[in-house]
Amino acid sequence: MVTTNTIKPCHFCAEISKRNGEDPIGSAGKYDQFLLIEAPLPWSEQIWLKAGSMPQGVIDAFQFVWDRNIKFRPLAISSDQNANAKTGLVRVLYFSRPSAQFSIFERQEYLIPKDDLSHLVMALLNQPEQLSEFQKFRQDNKLMRDLLVCTHGSHDVSCGRFGYPLYGTLKQDYAGTNLRIWRCSHFGGHQFAPTLLDMPEGRYWGHLEPEILDLLVYRQGSVADLRSFYRGWAGLAWAEQIVEREIWIKEGWEWLTYLKSVETLAISDPEADYPDWADVRIHFCSPDKNYSGTYEARIEAYKEVETMWNSGDRTSIETIKQYRVSRLVKREHSRQNLTRQLP
Repeated sequence: MVTTNTIKPCHFCAEISKRNGEDPIGSAGKYDQFLLIEAPLPWSEQIWLKAGSMPQGVIDAFQFVWDRNIKFRPLAISSDQNANAKTGLVRVLYFSRPSAQFSIFERQEYLIPKDDLSHLVMALLNQPEQLSEFQKFRQDNKLMRDLLVCTHGSHDVSCGRFGYPLYGTLKQDYAGTNLRIWRCSHFGGHQFAPTLLDMPEGRYWGHLEPEILDLLVYRQGSVADLRSFYRGWAGLAWAEQIVEREIWIKEGWEWLTYLKSVETLAISDPEADYPDWADVRIHFCSPDKNYSGTYEARIEAYKEVETMWNSGDRTSIETIKQYRVSRLVKREHSRQNLTRQLP
């Protein structure tokens, strides 16, 4: 266990996390819906709580969703080009869980006049029968991949310090016809900065380094080399994310295409922030439905590290448990002429 006295004076929570070997797995937010709205910089720390960067109608729509405990994440995005802002248009990306068992989130994308933004957001979140009114603004970007890098320095300075250089590298070296790179607002886990969210899959990454970007973007190489950077998948809760990483390393890149649903079967202390163990079952099925099965696993706490929740705030240093998979059992249900291919 690392003690507080061993931590050298440091301003950035991300440096402390990395120095202490904190594993980012299990830190991804689980959501059923993501709503991304193009918004001019700078973004305030409380961009979603008061009018200013966003119209009041948008904030009211968000409050409607939060009051009903829907698992929903709004994000502000910017490409630094502001081309749409000059035309009075706003790009809106909406990602939703399509079913209980899935592999990627379903996309809807709109390029809409700013004055209609609040009405579109309410339709997406609460009034789907009104979406036909916005069909003329719908964008056909089904094959698009969006990489979102948190650069929200007003939320935590680590995001600005480490996020913006990574965004610049991705923008310069990787952006292309079907790959867009965005700056985005806070989506949790700033102690793992630079952090990245890969949509429409909903996979979170942290502590990213330039030399790992080829593997993350092009997916040609060993999944195991990404182990220490993977925070988890938005379709799963924290314990399930830990198990899913182990399965992904075992199955390889093809695992990303499998439809998945999960159950947490048991947990040592459901009320604890850091229980000692949990039992998880993950159901999977290949896209062609010819191959399916389950994995059952136990995760167990095996050590502790110290992390800092807020940069520059030593009072936010806390000892947390780290987990590993201690048991993993696979049961195949069917297999018929399955051709394994990389995505």
